Amino acid sequence: MTYPRILVLAVVLCTACSAPGGPAGDGYGEAAPENRPITVEQLAAKVGCRPKIQIEAAELRQAHCATPMGEFFLTTFATQRGKDEWMDAAPEYNPHLVGHLWTALSSRDVLERVQRKIGGDLHLKDHRTKTPAPG
Repeated sequence: MTYPRILVLAVVLCTACSAPGGPAGDGYGEAAPENRPITVEQLAAKVGCRPKIQIEAAELRQAHCATPMGEFFLTTFATQRGKDEWMDAAPEYNPHLVGHLWTALSSRDVLERVQRKIGGDLHLKDHRTKTPAPG
């Protein structure tokens, strides 16, 4: 399973965020130290995945996971602003599982299984349409 548009989108946003005066350096989107974001590796461990890192950058990290639940991409963000910009640019036809400074991308059925392990809100069409975690 591949999502080339998402990977290109992540690279473009990552490049923009690391440019001088971009979100990574303006203080607006700085991550709060008391609310340290989860890492790709920590998310992957919760679902029994050995992540294959595809993007390693200051603003975001993205990995591919292949598990018995299915294949999906995990992306973590350094700032809320970076995550918001990524979500705003993400294709509306792909469901996303969204948590604090992270997203997972795959088909709805895979994301529903992943959601049971890591939580998050399921966004079915865009970042405004979500289904909370069961329970």
